[in-house]
Amino acid sequence: MASEVSENVDIAIVGGGLVGSSLACALERAGLSVVLIEAAETPEIPPGFDQRKLALAQRSIDALARLGVLPLLQAPPTAIRRIHVSRTGDFGRTLLDAAEFGHPAFGAVVLAQDLGLALAKRVSRLQQTRRICPARVSACHFVAEGARLTLATAEGKKHLSARLVVAADGTDSCIRKAAGIATHTHDYGQTLFVSSLMADQISDGTAYERFSGQGPVALLPMADGAYGAICAVSTADASGIAKLEDAAYADYFQSRFGWRVGKIRETGKRTIYPLKRVLAERLHAPHAVLMGNAAQTIHPIGAQGFNLGLRDALGLALILVAEGLSAATAEAYAESRQEDRSRTLAFSDGLARMTANPGMPAHLLRSMALGALGAAPALAAGLVSGAMGYRGTGSFEEVL
Repeated sequence: MASEVSENVDIAIVGGGLVGSSLACALERAGLSVVLIEAAETPEIPPGFDQRKLALAQRSIDALARLGVLPLLQAPPTAIRRIHVSRTGDFGRTLLDAAEFGHPAFGAVVLAQDLGLALAKRVSRLQQTRRICPARVSACHFVAEGARLTLATAEGKKHLSARLVVAADGTDSCIRKAAGIATHTHDYGQTLFVSSLMADQISDGTAYERFSGQGPVALLPMADGAYGAICAVSTADASGIAKLEDAAYADYFQSRFGWRVGKIRETGKRTIYPLKRVLAERLHAPHAVLMGNAAQTIHPIGAQGFNLGLRDALGLALILVAEGLSAATAEAYAESRQEDRSRTLAFSDGLARMTANPGMPAHLLRSMALGALGAAPALAAGLVSGAMGYRGTGSFEEVL
């Protein structure tokens, strides 16, 4: 017969992925009892050549270093020293060089699975956090004093009471649903293909983003001279492109991206994601807060997703370290994240829509904007600040 065990904790983090694990690390100084609930036993590690790449803003790199995560990576991050932005059919282009703005880099690229493993190692060394995995939340009920969770674990059913539940359990969040928080969904009509590739020109620290009516294509620099590649296509065309042999897909990517890195010689295994924006109507309910993809799943254009989720985690940790856990914590968190979240969502969604617009007015505006940014670095200061993760107010150094 399955056993039933009861436990009381201050905070239950549901979802032990990148954002949930980052929050656990950031809460080490908060003096609170924390459990991290994760459905998977260990991060799934696909074959090396098709591992997903993450572009981390410099602020995220700094935060992960302070949290003791960066030294645990299997390979050091690959610096992004330049950002090249263009669009098919537009005559302008922007090349931003970090050195011109007084920085060694805008950020860096890491393998998502490598970061996941580094976070798991760091979590295993925490004193205030206990990781429960594999475990799934089968029920969540909110009561006056907090939340009561029922977990399905390998040892049987487990009951858990928490003063605050953190939903870090992804786009289809069960905690968000239990809290009665609705979402708004927008289908971009695009499908994203993610892979690695090799080209004549080895990567040199330049990240490329090229827009078109079909969606963006991008290359991220990797330490071994290869590139992390993304290619958004119309959903109507996705099944046909998925069937292409590797050589044919390399030719297709070349036709979309151009010849800025020479001929594309080799592509790795492709993974495929539908592109939809899913936004929670609010970030909190009594005794619950949302962060990461549970709060907002956004278009990957501009590489804002994980960076925003990490700032969510650091924002909550800052409140808990500075003020402790109280009935006002959830509302305070939601208020503190409003500006950063709104500005990041507006940037991501606006860029996705504007760069896809094929009309002549949009074409002229884009061309003028890209040309102006490339010619006048002072005009790009705001864009650079956002790219490095310095969007919104507040400093996280106190919690780090």
